[in-house]
Amino acid sequence: MPESKVRKKAAYTPPPDKKQPIKLDTGNRVVLPLMVGCFVLGLLWIVVYYLSNMTYPVSALHGWNMAVGFGLIITGFIASMKWK
Repeated sequence: MPESKVRKKAAYTPPPDKKQPIKLDTGNRVVLPLMVGCFVLGLLWIVVYYLSNMTYPVSALHGWNMAVGFGLIITGFIASMKWK
């Protein structure tokens, strides 16, 4: 049976020098409350629409109340992206 090759490299390789830590941008503090607010408001809009037997929050909109609720949720997702 042939013998395995001997390692030429040391078993332990020290990690490379530490790099500078990445700094996160915390300049725009409006994004998180806007995002969460749109999510919650959109969800509440849809829940109220279903629980009120499809008459509230705005009875004149009829089925478009769903579009308003999902539009608010989509606005929350758009707000979660960083626009610079």
